[in-house]
Amino acid sequence: MNPSSNIFPSLSLVVPLYEEEDNVAPLLARIHEGLAGYAGAWELICVDDGSRDGTGRVLQAAGADYGPHVRVIRLRRNFGQTAAMQAGLEAARGELIATLDGDLQNDPADIPRLVEELLERDLDLLQGWRQKRQDGWLLRKLPSLIANRLIARVTGVRLHDYGCSLKVYRAEVIQRVRLFGEMHRFIPVWVAGVTDPRRIGESPVAHEARRFGRSKYGLSRTFRVLLDLLAAFFFLRYRARPGHFFGGFGLFFGLLGSAIMGYMLVVK
Repeated sequence: MNPSSNIFPSLSLVVPLYEEEDNVAPLLARIHEGLAGYAGAWELICVDDGSRDGTGRVLQAAGADYGPHVRVIRLRRNFGQTAAMQAGLEAARGELIATLDGDLQNDPADIPRLVEELLERDLDLLQGWRQKRQDGWLLRKLPSLIANRLIARVTGVRLHDYGCSLKVYRAEVIQRVRLFGEMHRFIPVWVAGVTDPRRIGESPVAHEARRFGRSKYGLSRTFRVLLDLLAAFFFLRYRARPGHFFGGFGLFFGLLGSAIMGYMLVVK
């Protein structure tokens, strides 16, 4: 932990990265600049998700320059953003945890304000909302708009921007959630399963266009999101009573089969 006063809770910042070699140096510089005035102790956990470029090597070198409050986790292969984020959450030691993308599109300077707002509003999760999103319309904004509205309608957790990685959580809450698949988009939904949905809020954050590297997102990701949405819907609604879900299908097909058998008996 980077030592500071005890006015604020300790903070762990988790950043998953995949093939972001050119972004590492400016990212760490902006994080330290943005958190320079943070009133509590903080640490930075960078998770290299099996990058094939020099991301891991640059991270370790930069971490050594900044000090022990910068911790680097290197996964042996590319497991995906959700798994990388889960690895960082498990390693976090702060009372609060913030997550951030490694592509420099989120502004680390927003984090202290989000922490203050989370504490003032007594929330367990404060979700960033990219009101002025700097991404392409067809490949990024349109699929995200459709996914956000669909998730809100299906799950009942109504937010504007589920896909924004800039979030602040209470560690005791988010560490009760196990992430898998493409579930990083559904984190507010999973958190709603362990706390009151009224303790989940959102706040506008800055967003910038990507300067280095290439995006890892595309239209194909939308289909995976739809499959994960079905899984999220099932666990959110029927986790404690799976028989109500499968039993409904069983009852329907059972009645249908009985009707067919009755018809065949009459014909016979």
